[in-house]
Amino acid sequence: MPDLLGPDVRLLFVGINPGLWTTAVQAHFARRGNRFYPALFRAGIVDRLIDASAGYAPDDLAHLRAKGIGITNIAARTTARADELSAEELIAGGRSLAERVLDIGPKVVAILGITAYRTAFARPRAVAGPQEEDLGGARLWVVPNPSGLNAHSTVASLGHAYREVALAAGITCGR
Repeated sequence: MPDLLGPDVRLLFVGINPGLWTTAVQAHFARRGNRFYPALFRAGIVDRLIDASAGYAPDDLAHLRAKGIGITNIAARTTARADELSAEELIAGGRSLAERVLDIGPKVVAILGITAYRTAFARPRAVAGPQEEDLGGARLWVVPNPSGLNAHSTVASLGHAYREVALAAGITCGR
């Protein structure tokens, strides 16, 4: 699954790994019911509700890039569920991510999921929010994962967390 990158990535969202449907349609967070795009809209990061379930519409892809939003994953392997990944895959993915961030040069990296972050970066006691260390020169945040399996997060709480990282990256948010 290729990264979504534009010429000026200010905020790089980092999922755990691509799901089956995401890979099939070549659009990040494409599974219906995933709350990533509704949360971006709720946060005012994007000005429309993006539906990536059949792939990206060209104008939605252009809008994300124009806003300075990038999307990648810790691990590249496609699975039905993120818990199918081994700790070794997450650790290797964390090392690879640090190198990619150096090349991409975002202001902020937002990792979507505390458990994956703890494993990939050997930070067993990390908590959500801004981290003390940076990643490849970018400010590092850990925010909730938008998967429907993360039942204790709502679109509203996800939107709040995503708005914080967008503002930290210098992205203007509406609403």
